[in-house]
Amino acid sequence: MTDTTAHRPDDHRDIRHGRIGVLLVNLGTPDEPTTKSVRRYLAEFLSDPRVVEIPPIIWQPILRAIILNTRPKQSAHAYQQVWTKEGSPLAAITRRQARALQTRLGEDARVDYAMRYGNPSIGRQLQALKDEGCDRILVAPLYPQYSGATTATVVDSVGDALRTMRWQPATRTMPPYHDDPAYIEALARDAARQMATLDFDPEVLLLSFHGMPERTLLLGDPYHCQCRKTARLLGEALAQDYPRLRIDTTFQSRFGRAKWLEPYTDDTLAAEAKTGTKRLVVAAPGFTADCLETLEELEIRGREQFLEAGGERYATLSCLNDGAAGMDLIESLVRRELSGWLGRG
Repeated sequence: MTDTTAHRPDDHRDIRHGRIGVLLVNLGTPDEPTTKSVRRYLAEFLSDPRVVEIPPIIWQPILRAIILNTRPKQSAHAYQQVWTKEGSPLAAITRRQARALQTRLGEDARVDYAMRYGNPSIGRQLQALKDEGCDRILVAPLYPQYSGATTATVVDSVGDALRTMRWQPATRTMPPYHDDPAYIEALARDAARQMATLDFDPEVLLLSFHGMPERTLLLGDPYHCQCRKTARLLGEALAQDYPRLRIDTTFQSRFGRAKWLEPYTDDTLAAEAKTGTKRLVVAAPGFTADCLETLEELEIRGREQFLEAGGERYATLSCLNDGAAGMDLIESLVRRELSGWLGRG
């Protein structure tokens, strides 16, 4: 092999290259549980045309004049109830997932994480990986089910970042994995582990997914169908060990006056209690890490809704987070998507 370094000019810049990068991406979070920080976060999040599909000329006046003057204070209060010493639960857990994956991959790849909205941003982290010599980067959105408002907007942000780079890295995007056997196995394994620790025998397991406006389904977004398939496969995986457990699917976190995917989680919790269900468990298989929606909306408010309506025992299962089942899944997905890159050279 020819030694190309022997003829390198004295003024040739020493640029790091040849490494592989992995960027785990989740939705986002404010930097602090304050009204000001939440307002800044919501302004970015709700200004994304993939998140709110209303013409900006109509939506922006509503967002600026009404929503950003009322919702941030309410959301800040909710964040304050779940904030940790490490900061936002979502950011803290995603950071731990990146560290755990780095340990598993070792020197094969450089692993980091980003938030689609808020910090650290996708653009900043892609540039940081490139500066460390990563000229091949796998972007891994941690969304099991595809939606234009989640996976697609990550890809949009990656494109925006690449447009600013003179020397772009080669990129791959990890696809959704809603029906991947490794994902279903991880969910079933972890749900069974957690339910085994309960001091009551649940009658119902509610699988709560993040909601989307119903019009997204009518416009061709596959999210609803993929959530339903995940729920069906998970139910089948749990059926042998929990034959008497009824498993239902609901959608949470609706916003505004438009019709969203049904049935709604909060309405279902109250209805279950009122019709005689006494012991209920909720899981959120569409969330890779615990966050405001699981820790405050399901664990705190969901519990109140169920018990106030007549329920007696209630529990929420943690997300996969950085536990063994969750990290086995992430490592499996990432190694598969790095095929042809790992071991090269």
